Amino acid sequence: MSNSGQESTKQHGCRSDVAHDRNLPDVDLLSPLQVRGVQLRNRIVVSPMCQYSSREGFADDWHLVHLGSRAVGGAGLVFTEAAAVSPEGRITPADLGIWSDAHIEQLARIAHFIDRMGSVAGIQLAHAGRKAGCAPPWTGGARLPESGGGWQTVAPSALPFNGEDPPPRVLDADGIENVINQFRDAAKRAITAGFRIIELHSAHGYLLHEFLSPLSNQRTDEYGGSLENRTRIVLRTVRALREVMPADMPLFVRISATDWVDKGWDIDQSVELSKELKACGVDLIDCSSGALVPHAVIPVGKNFQVPFAARIKEDADILTGAVGLITEADQANEIITSGSADLAFLAREMLREPYWALKAEQILGQEPHWQTPYGYAVRRRR
Repeated sequence: MSNSGQESTKQHGCRSDVAHDRNLPDVDLLSPLQVRGVQLRNRIVVSPMCQYSSREGFADDWHLVHLGSRAVGGAGLVFTEAAAVSPEGRITPADLGIWSDAHIEQLARIAHFIDRMGSVAGIQLAHAGRKAGCAPPWTGGARLPESGGGWQTVAPSALPFNGEDPPPRVLDADGIENVINQFRDAAKRAITAGFRIIELHSAHGYLLHEFLSPLSNQRTDEYGGSLENRTRIVLRTVRALREVMPADMPLFVRISATDWVDKGWDIDQSVELSKELKACGVDLIDCSSGALVPHAVIPVGKNFQVPFAARIKEDADILTGAVGLITEADQANEIITSGSADLAFLAREMLREPYWALKAEQILGQEPHWQTPYGYAVRRRR
């Protein structure tokens, strides 16, 4: 990977004042984790997973049952799917949204239920940028024409994700300010709804990642070129969120630690960004990778992204989450006990097994913490 753009980003006006818990030798997957004023009962996280089941951005009973069942299943932290901060920030017309106060009521119902089950409710705030306005993946995922329900996308530069797609509209200075304000307003709504952790989505080729990578950002103004400039919108957005978030509320950021393409965004730049994010009040880096360009060759396999979490945890001195093909309890436990990461994020495996965390407790030698109506039946001897 390229080491380009390693100059300091210290001019963003952030300061380092965030302490965090470092792994101790006896910490494992089932150990609690305190992050600011929130305690997770274990290190198991339901990763944000798009459901493409909303109308006009509204959550409904599907989202309540989908997310609520994972909380019943024992996960310490349950994230919603990416919630779009504007209508044009949706990946598909069926994405979850939080751009209107009208979205708060249904989201609050979900957050309250997750909390009632002893889990922590988290929400991921997102803007899809040039990858917006697509069909759901089970219908092909192609870019929708405006006549077919799509819309004009926006991006740092007029470069489409797929070469055959129409180019996105380049965000000018006012457009960038508007996006930052949309994230700020979405955070306010998330707090009102009762979510206890917010994650900022800066990965997977969506808008904030598009600004980070020189492959998608060819600007020549203060938001392009140098590492300091390319990270500017992300750090400004983090500061905007911190301005409205309570001091004891954790803030996570998901990044793609590498584009898997030469001369693109890479792990070295991710470390530098993570240092600045910590200084701006971010508590944990959720370490994913890729999805910026369609031609990247990614060596997908067991634990293939864990080294990114380990590197950032060590070099940036910040909590990290590992994600990607984590399926087994022993595998997730080893990620934590080795000190590679502080949280294990599970996605597809949680779709296959909503009660994965309870089974992990049993596998790792702990009595499963069933909810009372289930536990009575499970433990009762006939």
